[in-house]
Amino acid sequence: MATGKFEQVNFDYAGYTVLVTGGTHGIGEGIALAYLTAGADVIITGTRAQAADYDTDLSAYTYYQMLATDNASIAALAAAIPKLDILINNAGASLPGGRSEWEPEVFEEAVQINLTSNFRLAAALKDKLAASALPGGASIVGMASMTSLFGIEIVPGYGSAKTGLVGLTRVLGVTYARDNIRVNAIACGLIESNMTAGMLDIPEMIQPHLDRTPMQRLGVAADIAGPTLFLTSPLASYMTGQTITVDGGFSVQG
Repeated sequence: MATGKFEQVNFDYAGYTVLVTGGTHGIGEGIALAYLTAGADVIITGTRAQAADYDTDLSAYTYYQMLATDNASIAALAAAIPKLDILINNAGASLPGGRSEWEPEVFEEAVQINLTSNFRLAAALKDKLAASALPGGASIVGMASMTSLFGIEIVPGYGSAKTGLVGLTRVLGVTYARDNIRVNAIACGLIESNMTAGMLDIPEMIQPHLDRTPMQRLGVAADIAGPTLFLTSPLASYMTGQTITVDGGFSVQG
């Protein structure tokens, strides 16, 4: 990810620790690099056993394996992190294993990956976040989706989970405020990533989306990283329980 978008933005996270789940690629990789550029100590997770198992150079980060389908793995990650100021609940997947989310067990797996795991990790790390001295308070940011706003037939489990994430953001925002932890989310538009790669070369899928998008392009990871850094900064210290939409205008096009 190019850092050019951040050259005129002076975020300073030096001395603070950020956890970005699913930080090995796509949106998560872009967010992790943005925090690293801003001086933070950045922890990322992936599904592989070690960072060296990825083609990308991840040596600048602390790496932990976390499987969002495995509650024990989530608990082990939370226990292993000594301190934390910011949690970015980014890890997620649609159509797990390429299977149909209309199958009940696959639906449940999609909800576990995209919603339940987020709650479990936030709950397990709450006390460590509450101890943060980050100006404006510690933060949790979740990654919602256009499926949080619209019914998309192919992904009923993913869409239900991402809709639930908006509700979870509200209730955690209300509850965790007592501990000086702010909780917000970003409803991402269609972003170029591993998860969307299969769509990008299919004009009949992409062109209708572009036709509806006033900005006439797909998003890139940096388009989500910037708002994420803002939401966790003192500039957003009076924001909690909110979901902001970053989609090039897709959701407001008449």
